[in-house]
Amino acid sequence: MSNRWWEIIVLCDPTLEESIFWRLEQFGCSGTATEAKEERWLIRAYIPEVKVQKSDLAELERHLDRDAMLVEATVPEVKWQLIDEEDWANSWKQHWQPTNIGDRFTIYPAWLETPSTSDRLIMRLDPGVAFGTGTHPTTQLCLESLEMRFYDPTDSNIIADIGCGSGILSIAASLLQAKQVYAVDTDPLATKTTRSNCQLNHIDSQQVKVIDGSIERLLELDISFDGIVCNILADTITELFPQFDLISGDRSWAILSGILLEQADDIASLVEYYGWTVAALWRRKEWCCFNIRRSEY
Repeated sequence: MSNRWWEIIVLCDPTLEESIFWRLEQFGCSGTATEAKEERWLIRAYIPEVKVQKSDLAELERHLDRDAMLVEATVPEVKWQLIDEEDWANSWKQHWQPTNIGDRFTIYPAWLETPSTSDRLIMRLDPGVAFGTGTHPTTQLCLESLEMRFYDPTDSNIIADIGCGSGILSIAASLLQAKQVYAVDTDPLATKTTRSNCQLNHIDSQQVKVIDGSIERLLELDISFDGIVCNILADTITELFPQFDLISGDRSWAILSGILLEQADDIASLVEYYGWTVAALWRRKEWCCFNIRRSEY
C-alpha cells in the first residue's frame, strides 16, 4: 500500500504568503507549491498522514486565521485532503518550470529536457518527498550567497550542508567546484532524495557525502570545514550554532537562512556572542540570509 499525505490547500491574500509559508514550515510540511489564482495565491503544502491528526490541522487553520486578523487581512480559505503518494508526486509538477537563480544557476525539473548548451550551471532536481525546488526566497538567497563565496573556489574546499533537504545547496556547491561536500539531514527521506539528485547531476558519492543525522555526525568526522550552509528554521539554527566553532577553522564562513526578518536581531546577537562577524545580511520579501565569518581577514 502506498503512503498517504495530507494536502493542505490555502487560498489567501498575497500579503499573507510569507507568514503562511512560515506557519507551514513550523507545522512540519515537507514543502509548498504556489500558483496565482485570480487576485489571490493558492498555496499547497504536504505532510505525511502519520505525522498529524485532524485536530492538528484544525489548530493550524486557527493559527492562520489569527495571523491574518493581526495584520487586518482577509482570513484565508483553508481545506485539507488525503492523497496517495503517487497523486502527490504529480499534483504540483505541472506548475514547476525551469528557474534562473542568481547569475549562474538554472534549476530544471528532472522530467524536462535540458538544453544541449548553456552559459549557466544547470541543476536537475526531483524533489521527491523531501520537496525543495529552489523557488523559495531562502533557498535563492543561499544560492546567490554561494555564488559570491565561490569566485575563488580555492578558499572554499570542504563544505558542510546542515539540513540538506533535497540537496540543492550541496549540488550547487559541487557545481561551483567545492572539493568536497558533507550533506546531513535528520529526515531519512531528505538524505535519500539528496543522494538521488546527486546521481541525477552525475555527482560522485565521494564528492558529496550524504549522512543521516545533524551536526553531531559532522563532529564525529573531526573535519575543519571551510564553509557551512544552513537553510533551516531560526530556532534550529539557534540550537546548533554554539557547536559551529567545533567544526570550523579561524577563516571559515557560514551562510544562514530560513530566517524571518523579525528574527534577524536575535540571530545577529547569537552570531556576535559566539565571536563570528556578520559580513552581509541579504533580504528577500520577509526572509533574510546571513553571510558570516569566524574572524576578520
